[in-house]
Amino acid sequence: MRQPAHGGNLAWAAALAGCPPTAILDFSASISPLGPPKSAIAAIESQLVHLRDYPDPDYCELRLGLSHFHQLPPEWILPGNGSAELLSLAGRELAQLAATALITPAFGDYYRALAAYDAEALEFLSLVFGTSQLIFDKVQNTKDKGLLLNNPHNPTGVLFSREDILPYLEKFALVVVDEAFMDFLPPEQEQSLIPVVQEYPNLVILRSLTKFYSLPGLRLGYAIAHPDRLQRWQSWRDPWPVNTLAAAAAVAVLQDIEFQEQTWAWLPPARNQLFAGLASIPGLQPLESAANFLLVESQQSSSQLQQNLLKHHQIFIRDCLSFPELGDRYFRVAVRSWSDNQRLLEALSLVVSH
Repeated sequence: MRQPAHGGNLAWAAALAGCPPTAILDFSASISPLGPPKSAIAAIESQLVHLRDYPDPDYCELRLGLSHFHQLPPEWILPGNGSAELLSLAGRELAQLAATALITPAFGDYYRALAAYDAEALEFLSLVFGTSQLIFDKVQNTKDKGLLLNNPHNPTGVLFSREDILPYLEKFALVVVDEAFMDFLPPEQEQSLIPVVQEYPNLVILRSLTKFYSLPGLRLGYAIAHPDRLQRWQSWRDPWPVNTLAAAAAVAVLQDIEFQEQTWAWLPPARNQLFAGLASIPGLQPLESAANFLLVESQQSSSQLQQNLLKHHQIFIRDCLSFPELGDRYFRVAVRSWSDNQRLLEALSLVVSH
């Protein structure tokens, strides 16, 4: 079975571990362990009777829910079949420019989306680990180029300030900001560009509802951008990209303030516990993160650690082989519950010491 390029491939992990997928403790996919919320399950159950009907092709109720949530007109929002579908549409848009600048190490799906439309990727940019400064001094003639970045950054977890990004909206022809992990920060800490999107017609923001609300199987994301651009994207894609159950769950979770506050209260202490535990293991050095995952530098082969954890402990971590700049000396782990985190730390201590 092919080595996974993304986290969460439980079929691959179970085949290597020699156990059912349900026996795997998955740290490879950065999904909240707190959900799915009861509000999402109830909404899905209420819509089962409507499976015989096509979804509303304009997703009026979903767009209205997102509109209220972000205080934006509905026409500035386009729901999609996960942010991956919308990233592909962004790739088609970026392919019309001379090139697209990327911060490296970059999420592998960015390369897929650009390559699908023969867009040129510029990798002059590099992230300085442990800082929140963007480095663009090697990119020349930016007026005919695009910029694609994520905030918080994946895989490092670095959070860029809104002020760090704003100057580049004046320099690049199109700026696509993937904010898939931004909702893990409480409102007073987040650095989303959504508050300024109506000021910049060259700005596209991609958001995901699946990581924060533990709904990756539903495939649900959305883009926020100028209505003219979103109408163009709508004309490019298949009808009904979001299924009825996913749309209903989204409307419900957006109103689930209790779950949102529970998540913001859970993450910092759980992340601190995991960070301290990893830092105490000889040969491992985690990086500070603003997201619900940690990137860890390892003196041992990360792919070997991954295999040993699967075979002997049924624990799945994410190697970073899909990030060429990181190679086989880094791995990424999601932040999970206290007991899950402790199980990982105990297993890693055993595997690293052998």
